[in-house]
Amino acid sequence: MTAETVLSNARIVLADEIVEGSLVLRDGFIAGIDAGAARTGEGMGGDFIIPGLVELHTDHLEGHYAPRPKVRWNPIAAVLAHDAQVATAGITTVLDALRVGMDEDADLTSDDIRKLADAIEDSVQQERLRADHFIHLRCEVSAPDCLRAFANFETDDRVKLASLMDHAPGQRQFVNLETYAYYYQRKLKLSDQDFKKFCEKRMGESARNSGPNRVFIAAACQERGIVLASHDDATSAHVDEAIEQGVRVAEFPTTEEAARASKAAGLGVLMGAPNVMRGASHSGNVSARTLASDGLLDILSSDYIPFSLIQSAFFLGDMVEGISLPQAVAMVSKNPAQAVGLDDRGIIEQGRRADLVRVRVDDRVPVVRTVWRQGCRVA
Repeated sequence: MTAETVLSNARIVLADEIVEGSLVLRDGFIAGIDAGAARTGEGMGGDFIIPGLVELHTDHLEGHYAPRPKVRWNPIAAVLAHDAQVATAGITTVLDALRVGMDEDADLTSDDIRKLADAIEDSVQQERLRADHFIHLRCEVSAPDCLRAFANFETDDRVKLASLMDHAPGQRQFVNLETYAYYYQRKLKLSDQDFKKFCEKRMGESARNSGPNRVFIAAACQERGIVLASHDDATSAHVDEAIEQGVRVAEFPTTEEAARASKAAGLGVLMGAPNVMRGASHSGNVSARTLASDGLLDILSSDYIPFSLIQSAFFLGDMVEGISLPQAVAMVSKNPAQAVGLDDRGIIEQGRRADLVRVRVDDRVPVVRTVWRQGCRVA
């Protein structure tokens, strides 16, 4: 029997316009868009219907698994808690970012990360999850164990994206050593002398490991069809290196120079939604709002606050001159989906997956009222 649902009296956010009317969902796909038609169906009360959000980089799952130092939660329970949070934020497709490569002071181990990946994959197979989950490997290329940890995923077909990152002092996100000290010295509670030794060790690891690890991982991803992202590029030279290694997504460029060079090279420029909402980077780097105003922003990620993804889309569509709501919504749906080859979703169009979000806006804050994945209500 064919399963059909009609969502009527909605403001439907299409690729380049907003139409009032009805959506017809059939067998998990969008079967029709009736602009202006007064069809009998489930009334949306004039709320917006937007595509389900697609999240490429959230490391929020690790916090559910290790909520306190030395505390480990049941990995399946952690995945379920994370899944519930992202789904109720309107995210119907999520690439869970799992760290590959650990520093000696890291609370998690590579074994912990593999347990989380196994919990994701088991939950997908057992149909426990509301959102559609894939894996993003955050490869800390300066870490001595990066390649050993990467090998834990060599046969994992849920890996869609891998990013090359180096958080050593003096590199990319932390070119400014004062910012690095503010972030790490306070976090690790180190004296000035111990912090100096810490920095020297990290810089030495970066010098030894980053170059060879970048080359190896880039080649492995190209062979396996995994989309590659650069992370925290700061200069045109960084972007040139990324292009040479086959990178397709520029995650969190730290300067306008790097964002502009990435855009000119055809890379998808990804920035953090929290940066948009705060109006500034927490690390003192370039503002995502500035890049959006200059036409240099393609993709948004919730990063560390799941709800910021939908919040930033409605903020940009309302508050930033030159960006319409359909354009802003594309930054959290169509553009990220296309960046990782998920061409069956991310846009409201006949024949696409019926991954949808019903949204009402109160006091300029989007309220997620209903979420559907493949036509089935999940939140």
